[in-house]
Amino acid sequence: MSEHSTQFEAAGGGLVLRGAILLYRSEGPRNVSSYGPHRGDAAAFASMHAVEPDEKGRPTIAAGVPLSRAHLRQWTEALGRTVRPELLPENVLVAHPDMVAWWVPEQVRPAYFDLSTRLAGLRVLTERTVVPVPYPAHLFIATRSRLGVYALPVNERPTADTRVLHSPILNVFVNGSLCWGNIPIPRALTISSIPEFERAVFDSWSTHPNPGQEFTVTGKGGLVRLWDDLAARRAKRFPIKRLKPFGVGARRQDRRTSTEPITVGLLIGGAK
Repeated sequence: MSEHSTQFEAAGGGLVLRGAILLYRSEGPRNVSSYGPHRGDAAAFASMHAVEPDEKGRPTIAAGVPLSRAHLRQWTEALGRTVRPELLPENVLVAHPDMVAWWVPEQVRPAYFDLSTRLAGLRVLTERTVVPVPYPAHLFIATRSRLGVYALPVNERPTADTRVLHSPILNVFVNGSLCWGNIPIPRALTISSIPEFERAVFDSWSTHPNPGQEFTVTGKGGLVRLWDDLAARRAKRFPIKRLKPFGVGARRQDRRTSTEPITVGLLIGGAK
């Protein structure tokens, strides 16, 4: 093993190098980052090593042992103590290393429409346009694998028992996940990333309803005509009664029969 990979300079800031974790994996593509996750089918191994001074007092990696869950817990707890605490904004419901959940009050804001199919009889959404429309209050649940987007029945901070509705936003799948398309995905999952997630939802172009979204609203015309009507009337409030309880659209699409109401607590507890 080359010298530069086993010897290190002393750390600053009062920290002392005490241990090292070595990661091994089967040979992969040359252009893949050494720090990124390995392929799901690649073999991997990790070992934990003490760092000891050599004859010149330089820190050197000693023989190690297989990395255990106990090692991971110890270092996760230690690293957690070094994280600077953040004040939680009033709209944040959950702040966790693997999840951030928050709500957004109802608001009139610019909406970006560029419909791939122009329906007959539209008054405003006949061309690429940016127009102010009213949005209902929304719940967002960001995890490391998805961004869940849901409408709320009332314009107030939700509780665990608050029932959720399907979001009327066109870029949202019937299961609540945002369709990212070519929208930049935030690199971090922190409170400071909330504005990036909101821009991905509210400041991206809506081109068409996603499959199943026609089952998420009541009344005639579907989502596109609903948005066109709101834009044409310069409406100030979204008609919440047009939105179906979350899960109804998905059940209609795959013919499930469960009628259990979906609440904020259920979504947060089951988020992945």
